[in-house]
Amino acid sequence: MAKKKKPKMEFRYYKMPEGSTILALLGQKWVQTYGREIDYLHFHNYLEIGYCYEGEGTLVLGETNYRFTGGEFTIIPKNYPHTTNSDPGTISKWEYLFVDVEQILDELYQRAGNTKRRDYMLYRIRSRAIFKKAEEKPKIACQIRNLLEIMRDTEEFYLEESKGAMAALLVNIARENREAKAAADISGKITIPVARAMDYITLHYMEALKIEELADWCHISETHFRRIFSEYTGMSPLEYINLVRVQSACNYLKNTDETMADIAAKCGFTTLSTFNRNFRNITGVSPSEWRKRPENYQQQLLKSWIHSEQGW
Repeated sequence: MAKKKKPKMEFRYYKMPEGSTILALLGQKWVQTYGREIDYLHFHNYLEIGYCYEGEGTLVLGETNYRFTGGEFTIIPKNYPHTTNSDPGTISKWEYLFVDVEQILDELYQRAGNTKRRDYMLYRIRSRAIFKKAEEKPKIACQIRNLLEIMRDTEEFYLEESKGAMAALLVNIARENREAKAAADISGKITIPVARAMDYITLHYMEALKIEELADWCHISETHFRRIFSEYTGMSPLEYINLVRVQSACNYLKNTDETMADIAAKCGFTTLSTFNRNFRNITGVSPSEWRKRPENYQQQLLKSWIHSEQGW
């Protein structure tokens, strides 16, 4: 009997604006029918905060479905599978903030040398996804709306203001999660080692990474690590590493005139042929072809996804 094919899952990558720790997705573009012709979950490389003004549909967080009707907000940790689907024939209005939580907490704590406190707060923020009506948590809802307006108005010193306002919001998110009983259970069945490994890959993708070393870093066997990583992301650890490396390469291709060989080496590819092959597998074009059309940067990365196949 053939093995059941694992579900697809999409990794949607966002690049943070220069000098900012918050990316805001605002305006009419986000008034739409969500989930059209999409039957799989996705996850992001940053914390996602969403505010629903109006609409009706289904919100999927991990393995749980919720109904949304407007006047609600979501707080979804990075690397957490989810999706939003409007009811057929309806329009929903959402706005989003993507947040570099690690950078904000680094600035809060590491200058004081209090890394343990920083790590604990980060753990609490990541411990679960939150979906609440604004009236249930008016303080958090108000903070989210305030941040959306700060990012919309872009008044003088708005980046400094937004960073301070976001730090206050993160404190309340951590407080909200103090009673989270499944703090180590991110997707409903996959435990915190996967997120730990993803963080490590983000910091060390340019190095020669071995799956055995990642498993050791997570304090589990290599076999168990491969299994839970694949179940969570829909791709193997190596596929994920190469995806992160290609995303970094796209940034170099867009913003520098460095040679392909230099970019390949900086992004962790041991040979130029390996770089070219993986780049084409993920983006559909060669690095040189992609460099000629940098305007496709966000579009190509948002559309690039890898799904697991039988046998790996």
